[in-house]
Amino acid sequence: MSIKIYQQEINDCVGELVKSTASVAYCSEAKLHQDVPEDVAFKAIAENKDQIDLFYLESVLVSTGWNKNDDVFTADATWAARNTPEDKQFNFMHDENDIIGHITGSYVLTKEGKAVADDDPERPDEFDIITQGVLYNSWTGEENKDRMEKIIAEIKEGKWYVSMECLFAGFDYALIDEKGVAKVLPRDEESAFLTKHLRAYGGTGEYEGYKLGRALSNIAFSGKGLVSKPANPRSVILSKSAAQFNVDNNSILSIGEFKMSDVLTQQLAEVKAQLEAAKAENEAIKAKIEEAKDKEFASQVEAFEAAAEESKATIEQLGETIKSTEARVAELEDALAQSSEQLAQAKEHMEEMKKKEKMEKRKASLAEAGLEEGEVDETLASFDALDDDAFESIVAMMKKKVGMKKYADKHDKKEEKPEAMDHGDKEEEKKKKEKEAKAEEEAEAEVTPELLEDVETSEATMVEPEAIDELDQARASVADWFSNHVLKNK
Repeated sequence: MSIKIYQQEINDCVGELVKSTASVAYCSEAKLHQDVPEDVAFKAIAENKDQIDLFYLESVLVSTGWNKNDDVFTADATWAARNTPEDKQFNFMHDENDIIGHITGSYVLTKEGKAVADDDPERPDEFDIITQGVLYNSWTGEENKDRMEKIIAEIKEGKWYVSMECLFAGFDYALIDEKGVAKVLPRDEESAFLTKHLRAYGGTGEYEGYKLGRALSNIAFSGKGLVSKPANPRSVILSKSAAQFNVDNNSILSIGEFKMSDVLTQQLAEVKAQLEAAKAENEAIKAKIEEAKDKEFASQVEAFEAAAEESKATIEQLGETIKSTEARVAELEDALAQSSEQLAQAKEHMEEMKKKEKMEKRKASLAEAGLEEGEVDETLASFDALDDDAFESIVAMMKKKVGMKKYADKHDKKEEKPEAMDHGDKEEEKKKKEKEAKAEEEAEAEVTPELLEDVETSEATMVEPEAIDELDQARASVADWFSNHVLKNK
C-alpha cells in the first residue's frame, strides 16, 4: 500500500515522514475465547474448535471514533476493513520471526455489545471489531514449551496484551470546532498544508481553533502481536466475553475519546505501587553507595568524572568550531554579495559604454548623410527606438535623397547663368529638365510614408512585445522628421 504525497507536504518537509509512516499499532484487550454471538455464528463455521494443541483467545481490534493519538477511524473506512484481520499472523512482541499463532476470524459489535451480521444492511455508526485467534501451545522443544505454558498462564492472570498493526493508503483531515461540531475535510493539493499540523507528523494537533485529527482511509489490518506493555488505556484484559460486555459512557470500550475505567484505575494503582517500590529500592541502593568508600569505587567515580570533563571539553571545542564555521560562512556570504554588486555595476558601465559608442556611430552616420550639426541630436533622439538595421536603412535613403537634392541645386545654379540658346539647345534643355524631374520624382517615391511603413514593420518584428508603444512613437517621429526635413526639401 502506498500513500500519495502532495507538493505542499514536500515543501513543509513532512513528505518522507508521511510516506514512511503509513502504519499504526494499537494495543487492545486480550481474553480467553468465548462462544461467538449467534448473530455472527456463521462466520465461525470454518474455525477448528477444541484442538488440544491450540489456545483460543479474542480481543478488541479497534473502535470507530477519535483515539488519544488523534487518529480517527471513520465508520465507512473501518467497516470496509472489518474482514482484513482474518488469517493474519499472531507474533510475539511484534517480531515477525517469532510467530506463535494466527488470527482465525473477526466480527463486529455495536457500542451496546450487540453483534452485527457481516451482511447487515444497517451498518451502525459506532462499533468495535473483535478478532479471534489461536496460540500454538504444543512444542517439541522444552524451552519453547515452557515459554508458551508460562505465557498462557500469565494471559489468564491478565499480564499480557494484544497489539494490532494497521496499514493505510491514505487519510483525510478530521476537524472539531470550539462548539464540538465535527467534520471531515478531504486531503488534496489545496488542503495538504494541514498535514504538518497533525500530531502524527510533529504538529500540535490544532489549527486556528480547530482540533485536528488524521482520518485513516483504505485500511488493512495486517496482524497482531502479544505484548507485555500497553500502548494506550484500552489495552487491558476483559474479564468477560466481548459479546456480553455492555458498553456505557464510563466503559473501557466507549467509542471516541477514551475514558478511565475501574479496571484502568486499578492498573494505574498497581503501577503507582510498583513505582513506590522502585523508589524505595533506589533509596536503599543510594544508602549502600554512601557506605561503599573503598578505593575501587572511588577510582571508578573519578574516572567517570574525568570522562565527563573530557566530554564537556570536547563539546565546548565543537561549539567553538561551529561558531568559527558560522563566522566563515557569513564572511563568504558578504564577499559573494560584494562580488555580485561589483559585477552588476560592471555590467551597467559596459552597457553605458556600448550605448555611448552606438550614439557616436549614429551621429557620424547622420553627419555623413548630410545633416547639419544642429539637426543631428534632434534626429538621433527621433531614431533612438530603432534597431541598427532599420537605422542604417533610413540613413541610406537620406544619403540618396541628399544626393538628389545636391544634383538639383547644381542644376538650378546652371540655369541662373543667361546664355543664348538656339532652338535645338532649347529642345535639348527641355528633355534634360524632364529627365531630372522624373529622377526627382523617383527619389521622392523612394522615401514615401509607405516605404517608412515597411521599415517600421521590419523593425517591429525585432523587438519585444512590451516595446510596441515606444516603437509606435518612434515611427511617428521618423515619419514626421522625413516630412519636415526630407520630403519638403526636394
